Amino acid sequence: MEQYIIKGGHALKGEVVIGGAKNAALGILAAAIMSNETVTIENLPNVRDINVLLQAIEAIGATVDRVSDNVVKINGSTIGSLNIDYEFIRKIRASYYLLGALLGKYKSAQVALPGGCAIGSRPIDQHIKGFEALGAVVTIDHGTISAQADELAGNHIYLDVVSVGATINIMLAASMAEGKTILENAAKEPHIVDVANFLNSMGANIKGAGTDVIRIKGVKELKSTTYSIIPDQIEAGTFMVAAAATKGDVLIKNVIPKHLEAISAKLVEIGAEVIEYDDAVRVKADKRLGHTNIKTLPYPGFPTDMQPQMAALLALSNGSSMVIESIFENRFKYVDELARMGASIKVEGNIAIVNGVEKFSGAMVSAPDLRAGAALVVAGCVADGITVVDSIHYIQRGYEAFEEKLRGIGADIERVDAEDYKAMQKFRLKVV
Repeated sequence: MEQYIIKGGHALKGEVVIGGAKNAALGILAAAIMSNETVTIENLPNVRDINVLLQAIEAIGATVDRVSDNVVKINGSTIGSLNIDYEFIRKIRASYYLLGALLGKYKSAQVALPGGCAIGSRPIDQHIKGFEALGAVVTIDHGTISAQADELAGNHIYLDVVSVGATINIMLAASMAEGKTILENAAKEPHIVDVANFLNSMGANIKGAGTDVIRIKGVKELKSTTYSIIPDQIEAGTFMVAAAATKGDVLIKNVIPKHLEAISAKLVEIGAEVIEYDDAVRVKADKRLGHTNIKTLPYPGFPTDMQPQMAALLALSNGSSMVIESIFENRFKYVDELARMGASIKVEGNIAIVNGVEKFSGAMVSAPDLRAGAALVVAGCVADGITVVDSIHYIQRGYEAFEEKLRGIGADIERVDAEDYKAMQKFRLKVV
């Protein structure tokens, strides 16, 4: 098992380049198999979730040509199976996007019930509601969802709750259904727009993505395209918080500043300086920051995927803050780990009361999920002494070359094997 070992106390300074958006890439890779022509996807993040989904796509017979770490060519004309194995779903929840893609293209799909980070209940009832509205018969048997239809027909669908996954899955299926689909109360996240733009580049007819009403006119086939994925707002936000927490000065490049507005606004509110450029943001802080209250909400609200990182920053800020988690009920599992480092956070239901402390101390901590793991790494970069973060496979699900990018802006961080005592000692001696 690998670990991050971090010597904190360095202000992060310099430039970091943000990769492609993982959450957009997952939907786009699923959509790519809907064409029988070769589709080229650029700015693909080289992270574990993406690699698992590519394996799943290959396993059903599609042709996958990994041109480089960040470019892939996919051809869906060779698909021979419509059944997505549990092994892939167990590793990555977003494999369920293949359900919408296969249903749209072949009018049939079988996918094992999804897994992913254990951050709370994420039911798929809205996905099923959408598929049934399009004319599919959906059954769940022995842990597998099956969706079958003679034909898919457009319909008026209203989502009971805003769901990113359901919005993408219904959009995929409806893009090759007969007639028009109107999807109301749709999610508005940037990666919804990116998936819609990708589908449109293949010949789909989707309007309104990014608003709460998406209108889809089904087409008979999707064609070849070359498409570049948008930058990852959560990776960018993580580095923004890291710069502020360490009292640093970091230029974060290859971003869309509009996607970061909720994060930028909170950083400015607590006293950090955020300067926006066309495709970059610069975050500076030279003092202990102040307190604020945060409530996670669907886009354009404050993203749930940035809640742990921001809580780690507020735990070092002056005064008391309140963090309300309104998306996932199990997203405070990192609190006990931060407490090992000296944080003072009390959780009551979906609310965390954060009382700022002067400093963190290095400790042995374990990443309970992807974003919580990133928050612990940020905390380690600030803490006095050495922090060891276990279970970093969660972090590798969504951050490409995380430790390399952090080292590039001045962090003392290494990825080592937990059993490699010599490597641990070498790091400790290096940073003394």
